[in-house]
Amino acid sequence: MSGVSTDVPVVEVRGIGKSYGPVNALAGVSTTVSAGQVTCVLGDNGAGKSTFIKMLAGAHTPSSGELLVDGDPVTFSSPRAALDAGIATVYQDLAVVPLMPVWRNFFLGSELTTGWGPLRRLDVKRMKQITYTELANMGIDLRDVNQPIGTLSGGERQCVAIARAVYFGARVLILDEPTAALGVKQSGVVLKYIARARDRGLGVVFITHNPHHAYPVGDRFLLLNRGTSIGNFEKNEISLSQLTSMMAGGAELDSLAHELQREIGEDSPVVQEVVREAEQSRRVEGAGERSASSPTASA
Repeated sequence: MSGVSTDVPVVEVRGIGKSYGPVNALAGVSTTVSAGQVTCVLGDNGAGKSTFIKMLAGAHTPSSGELLVDGDPVTFSSPRAALDAGIATVYQDLAVVPLMPVWRNFFLGSELTTGWGPLRRLDVKRMKQITYTELANMGIDLRDVNQPIGTLSGGERQCVAIARAVYFGARVLILDEPTAALGVKQSGVVLKYIARARDRGLGVVFITHNPHHAYPVGDRFLLLNRGTSIGNFEKNEISLSQLTSMMAGGAELDSLAHELQREIGEDSPVVQEVVREAEQSRRVEGAGERSASSPTASA
């Protein structure tokens, strides 16, 4: 499943955290992003995923901990500084102009020109050709790059954004919930292109709340809950069922079980199943905490 890997991660975070006055949005989170690998960051709403990626993307400065690129400590002053270091972020809203053609969106803000002085103009032919070639290299077969990008499906728009980041030199690609608003088929399309980006040697940070999307393409899994890490695992250290159980959380399932007992009675098969899931989740969480504190899991 893994592509190219190196001894020194492209990006590493060590005990990173972010505080807003007395509020800790994120605390003590560590993981790595290696070339040719996908690091999945999982958590429910409010887990700290957005804060985490904004620090990687240079939008927020960490309050604590250390961010390293190629083994060297860095502090990004802006998203442009992160982009200059090869870290590109594709946000969920994609920031595209729906009525503009695909090729204009591909080069939006970085248009190619030809000519000199007052005769300088957009190099439309070259931009169209590059757009078509780069999309084809990612396996995206568009009949016409002149069509408005708004006519593409959500999955296709995500894939155009991925191909754009690859073309403009990204070494690490951060994808913010790229499958959140997509159906099963379109989610599969996006996962395929995430795998292709990884196989081309990029380090990918895949932000999601869905373990069933993360597990097929992931090489490393960072689980967040209320701003703290509850596990940082290589793929061979955790199964899909364990990942799902840790995402559910034993405490949350316990609370749900008690509520269901009051509503429909403790003898209900539904309640008994939730209780069993809560017990399994607590066992998995205990194992995850032990593994996360070990040198192997946090390396």
